[in-house]
Amino acid sequence: MAELAALDDPKAREVNEKHGDDHGVNLSKLRAVAKRLKTQQELARRLWDTGDTAARLLALLICRPKAFERDELDVMLREARTPKVHDWLVNYVVKKNPHSEELRLAWSADPDPVVASAGWALTIERVAKKPEVLDLVGLLDVIEEQMKDAPDRLQWAMNHCLAQIGIEHPGHRTRAIDIGERLEVLKDYPTSPGCTSPFAPVWITEIVRRQNDK
Repeated sequence: MAELAALDDPKAREVNEKHGDDHGVNLSKLRAVAKRLKTQQELARRLWDTGDTAARLLALLICRPKAFERDELDVMLREARTPKVHDWLVNYVVKKNPHSEELRLAWSADPDPVVASAGWALTIERVAKKPEVLDLVGLLDVIEEQMKDAPDRLQWAMNHCLAQIGIEHPGHRTRAIDIGERLEVLKDYPTSPGCTSPFAPVWITEIVRRQNDK
């Protein structure tokens, strides 16, 4: 904890806080600490229990993803106060855990929109890697009905799922683009030069074009 405190940079903290992340540790430096520590499950649990954001990010880098029980991960997700901790927990730990499919189904149906967004994040991966476990038509129905009025984090995850379906599954591409055009979610999102817009019709069209150019 002392080492993490020494790495805290006020300027980095200021930037991170604009995104809802209350820490000031450069992530490259955090990864260097994790590389030195290697995998230490017990230390990871103790770091997580501090409640400190930088400590929790470090915990997620040095933990053993398959060692967590289902209920433990559920509690951790609900405790994950900041976007970066939430994202790393889902992507670095839950996706590699044997309970991930069970959690995906439970979280997707959760009334808390931030928890539900984690379920959708896991669904996005299934769209690309395990579409056979999904009802893609049913997913598009839910997105069409709920995405427009969903809270930010949940809306972002649903929109990503919509784009992923359109990119990965040509049979559903026309409908995915049509849903995006009608709902206009993230249509006016500011996009830096050289970056792809998160507006689903543009996102789908651009990524498919790149794939076809290869």
